[in-house]
Amino acid sequence: MNLFTPAEVAKNYIATGKAKVNTPIDKMFFLAVLAGAFIAVGGVGATTVAVSIPLASVGKFAGACVFPGGLTMVLLAGSELFTGNTLLVIPLLEKEISPAGMLKNWVVVYLGNCVGGFLVASGIVYSHQISLFNNQMAVSVLSTAAAKCTITFGDALIKGIMCNFLVCIAVWIAFAAKDVAGKIAGLFFPIMIFVLCGFEHSVANMYYISAGLFAKGIPEYAGAAAEAGVNLDAISWGGFFGTNLLPVTIGNIIGGAVCVGCVYWFIYLKKNDK
Repeated sequence: MNLFTPAEVAKNYIATGKAKVNTPIDKMFFLAVLAGAFIAVGGVGATTVAVSIPLASVGKFAGACVFPGGLTMVLLAGSELFTGNTLLVIPLLEKEISPAGMLKNWVVVYLGNCVGGFLVASGIVYSHQISLFNNQMAVSVLSTAAAKCTITFGDALIKGIMCNFLVCIAVWIAFAAKDVAGKIAGLFFPIMIFVLCGFEHSVANMYYISAGLFAKGIPEYAGAAAEAGVNLDAISWGGFFGTNLLPVTIGNIIGGAVCVGCVYWFIYLKKNDK
C-alpha cells in the first residue's frame, strides 16, 4: 500500500512533532526562513502567471495552480512552516511535548517565516521583477496588499480558519503518501482551492503585504497603481500587522490546531474512557 492510513498519519505525527520541538533554535529559525521564502516564491509565481493572462478569472485559476509549488518545496526540501506546525497540538494532547515547547516552536518559526517572506519581497521589488507586463505586476502587488490591509477583523479571522484548515489537510495528505509523486498530488488540490477562494494565509501575507509596502516606496510602481485606482494610503505597517496578520494568525491557529489537529487526535488517538 502506497499510503499510510489516517490513523497511522496521526500516530506518525507524534514523532514528527517531537523532532520539530527539539530542533535547536538556530536551526529551527533558519529552516523557518527557508519555508517563508518557499511560500513567498510560490506567491511570486502565482502573481506572475495570473497577470500574464488577460481574462482575470482564468488568470486567478492559473495562479492558484502555481501556488502549491510553495508548499511542495516546504515539505520536500525540508523547512519549518508556522501554519503546518499548528498540528503540534497532536503531540501536545498526547503529552509528548509541553505547551512551552510548542509555543517556542510557533514563535521562532513564525518570526523566521516572516524574515523569509521579507527577503523574497525585497528581492522581487528591488530587482524590478514586478515591472513585468508594463508594470501590471506591480499594480497587482500593490492592489493585493491594499485589499489585505483593509479587510475586516471578522472576515480575516474566518478566512484564516478556512485557509489553514485546507493547508493542514494538505499537509496531512502529504504525510499519508509514501512517495514524492503522491505527496505532490495530495497537497495540490487543497492548496489550489484555498488560493482560488481567496482565503488568508499568514505566512503568504508576510510576503504579499511586505512586497506592497516596498513597492509603494518606488514612484514608478506607485504611480502605475494610483492610475489604476489602487488606494495606496491603505498600505501601511499598521494595516499589515494589526488589520491583517493579527486576525489571520488567530484564524490560522484555529483552523489548523482545532479544526484539524484536535479533531484528528480525538478520532484516532484519544483513549476511550471505560
